Amino acid sequence: MSGCQPPKPVAEGTDPNNTIAAVDPAPADPTPVEPAPVEPAPVEPPAVGTVDNPVDPSANGKIVAGEWGQWGGNSYRNNVPIGKNIPVEWAIGDFDRKTGDWDNSDAENILWVAKLGSQSYGNPVVAGGRVFIGTNNGAANLKRYSDKVDLGCLVCINEADGSFLWQHSSEKLSTGRVHDWPLQGICCAPLVEGENVYFVSSRGHVICADINGYHDGKDNGIPASWGRLFDLPKNDDPEMDQVAPALAALAEGNVNDVVRAKLAAAGMELPEEVKLEAGEKPGSFMITATIGDVERKIRIGMGGPKLSAFKLTTVNDTREADEIWSFDMMKELGTSQHNMCSCSVSSYGDILFVNTSNGLDESHIILPAPDAPSFIAMDKKTGKVLWTDRSPAENILHGQWSSPAIGVLGGVPQVIFAGGDGWVYSFKADEGKDGKPELLWKFDANPKESKWILGGRGTRNNIIATPVIYDGLVYVAVGQDPEHGEGQGHLWCINPHRRGDVSPQLAMKIEGDKRVPLPPRRLQAIIGKDGEVAVDNENSAVIWHYSKFDLDGNGKIDFEETMHRSCGTVAIKNDILYIADFSGLFHCLNAKTGKLHWTYDMFAAAWGSPLIVGDHVYIGDEDGDLSIFELSTEAHDPTEINMDNSVYSTPIVANDVLYIATKNKLFAIGQPKSAE
Repeated sequence: MSGCQPPKPVAEGTDPNNTIAAVDPAPADPTPVEPAPVEPAPVEPPAVGTVDNPVDPSANGKIVAGEWGQWGGNSYRNNVPIGKNIPVEWAIGDFDRKTGDWDNSDAENILWVAKLGSQSYGNPVVAGGRVFIGTNNGAANLKRYSDKVDLGCLVCINEADGSFLWQHSSEKLSTGRVHDWPLQGICCAPLVEGENVYFVSSRGHVICADINGYHDGKDNGIPASWGRLFDLPKNDDPEMDQVAPALAALAEGNVNDVVRAKLAAAGMELPEEVKLEAGEKPGSFMITATIGDVERKIRIGMGGPKLSAFKLTTVNDTREADEIWSFDMMKELGTSQHNMCSCSVSSYGDILFVNTSNGLDESHIILPAPDAPSFIAMDKKTGKVLWTDRSPAENILHGQWSSPAIGVLGGVPQVIFAGGDGWVYSFKADEGKDGKPELLWKFDANPKESKWILGGRGTRNNIIATPVIYDGLVYVAVGQDPEHGEGQGHLWCINPHRRGDVSPQLAMKIEGDKRVPLPPRRLQAIIGKDGEVAVDNENSAVIWHYSKFDLDGNGKIDFEETMHRSCGTVAIKNDILYIADFSGLFHCLNAKTGKLHWTYDMFAAAWGSPLIVGDHVYIGDEDGDLSIFELSTEAHDPTEINMDNSVYSTPIVANDVLYIATKNKLFAIGQPKSAE
């Protein structure tokens, strides 16, 4: 434990400025006269939310019972909703291993179960009578995409019964796993405001969609959107090839049986009579036909070595998403995400804040787009970029998958980004000036002597977790890609009211009797053998730091007394802080002092973050166990309920219902209405 505490308030009755005037004695008298008591000059304590007194309980996002429209409930990102009668006991029932059908005869407190893809990492949000969650295409909700087609999917589900409503489908990037890792799906949590839902796709698009999809009978955004129906690969063996005969038939004004069968499988069964015209490009065709009493248009032609067909999406496609606007960060900003683009966006007023996920290439050494921004602000109504910032610059360690937190701190709206270089950056949450933001402070979350080594073998970390704001303070933990394994971690509590470089220490090079500041480096901030040192920063914003603590007082630091790398965020209530790490430890600390209360070994990696609701704390793990703790500073064993598959996401509560997403299912857990 290290760091600085805010100055203690001046004790009552003292006079640090020595401003009490002398008192004249009474007229001469043989008996000495005591001077009359004098009231000390009043001393005002430091105002809350200032550098000297950063703890400000009023600097929290408003939490109300009901919906949960973004990751963490609001832009302060503290996952502590209001809920009543939230179950601490349930049974999920049984599932047929072949069909996936749910047998709920033995289920308890399960309101409904929705099928997700085969891998789900996105956190659910609930608003407007709908549940939104990111996943892949394992559920094959759209006929035009079989479960063999890999997609990133944002799924919209009916809050009342778990039925599927619509899906946004992001096809995989042609560049493959360097930019769009197989089967990962949409990994972010969306933001829902009013009738709009905002999210970042696996293709690096920032998207605004209508929460109603086309169920409202209106197209509210991008016109003339073409949706892929099928791809028919060309076969080099003429006797096996189906493409050449299909093209020949189309050139003669006919749609052959192969194309008809492919279209029918995609939900576009053609009648006998169709209108067939030449397309805009040579060798392409346009089919116009009445399908289900609606005139539909289908575009078909060669795309590389494949014959591809697309439908013109209309309001009749109620299972499809209704995009309002879409912004391609790779195309427009030149970004190059590493493996995946993922950011749970948030907003302040009409400004949307996004981490671009700009990162390394497949070599894990080269940064393909060093000049591309890491953080951007957008007009959420139009998708116009207001400002960009590339602060991590060439020092990005791996990828950038964190999400911003936004809060009014000391009267200043701040948007706080965690960079892929392991630094935390705070900018003024406004439109910026001349396309650039105002940097308020930055904080190096790694010890200066720590070192980045490929494959996670080093001690320097980036930040995957989302910063959390509580009582005017900022909390963030460092970590790495879970594939890099376990390692030393750090949890910081930061005073966001300071300005400039507020890191615990500064990197310096000793030159004679001088110390020369060093610029940030990617692999290692200081190298001792080169005469470089870390010196304490007088402007440090550290309130406290937790990496290890001798809890049992035996003079040794055990595994259970160590903070490890973490993907998760903290959750705080009543000044009790919880966080899970990737080594499977669940930590409980005092949020104001950093004092460790207890740790619990879950014996399984935790990718998600805690939920605190009422007087209970919920956390899931990779083994599929959902642990439920009492909200207490006393060490105790939790209740454990197995969810039948890995829980990579974070539990949430909305409208008095607990939602838990496993790898392939979403459970709505609550008291049946008849039991209330």
